[in-house]
Amino acid sequence: MAMKDISPVDLPENPRYINGKVIMVTGASSGLGREFCLSLAKSGCKILACARRTELLRSLCEEINSLNVSFGEFSGQNSGEAVSVKVDVSQNGKAIDEAVQLAWNIYGRIDALINNAGIRGHVASPLDLDEEEWNSVMATNLRGTWLVARSVCRRMCDANQKGSVINISSIGGLPRGLLPGGIAYAISKAGVDVMTKVMALELGKYNIRVNSIAPGLFKSDITARLVQKDWIDKVAERIIPLRTHGTIDPALTSLLDHLIDDSSGFVTGNVFIVDCGATLPGVPLYSSL
Repeated sequence: MAMKDISPVDLPENPRYINGKVIMVTGASSGLGREFCLSLAKSGCKILACARRTELLRSLCEEINSLNVSFGEFSGQNSGEAVSVKVDVSQNGKAIDEAVQLAWNIYGRIDALINNAGIRGHVASPLDLDEEEWNSVMATNLRGTWLVARSVCRRMCDANQKGSVINISSIGGLPRGLLPGGIAYAISKAGVDVMTKVMALELGKYNIRVNSIAPGLFKSDITARLVQKDWIDKVAERIIPLRTHGTIDPALTSLLDHLIDDSSGFVTGNVFIVDCGATLPGVPLYSSL
């Protein structure tokens, strides 16, 4: 049987109504975060681009702000814009809270938070990984995700404002996504998914929705070397149900749009797996690597 055409389809710009919303994105300087900011800006959002690397943030914001006029002329909607905010999510709660307050003050609100900042850490067995490396991964991926969400959600509650929190986890934290050498990373991302559910349980009464997205193999700083390997595409062709690893846009960006949009007002506490079926039972992962 001939393989179906799996090339990305042309999707309409801004299919939902997120135009004008204020979105805070951590880990925005590169990889997934950068792509998220560009996509949301094209939908007319106001972006609070947050990361440690200020030069990369400045470049991203300049790119977004230089494009917004022409986009606005043809879309009939508000133009997207971006402001950079230096945020190191591995810092302590006081420092993160101060950074979030600076971000909040720029527009006087934050409608949605995309908790994207994360690191992989060194590849090492449970016997070889040192304590410092463990603490570094946990500080960024798990504690930092919680602290940023805590600061943003406190302000949403104080302002009596509904909101959406989207935590970026990974299939690396799922039972069928575990890979040797990634114990700290896997545990941190599994923890993000559990944290997502607990926060959704407790923040629903404030009309704050909390969901997480567990991406598969998309190009980012963490996967940069891996996705350049020739055999990766061959693995997809052989075993991935959709015969592709997918692309950030639209695979992840379209889901972000939906979870930010008010039409998903009844969606909370979910872990959305976007991996083209890679972690489905029956997919022979290790036998093909």
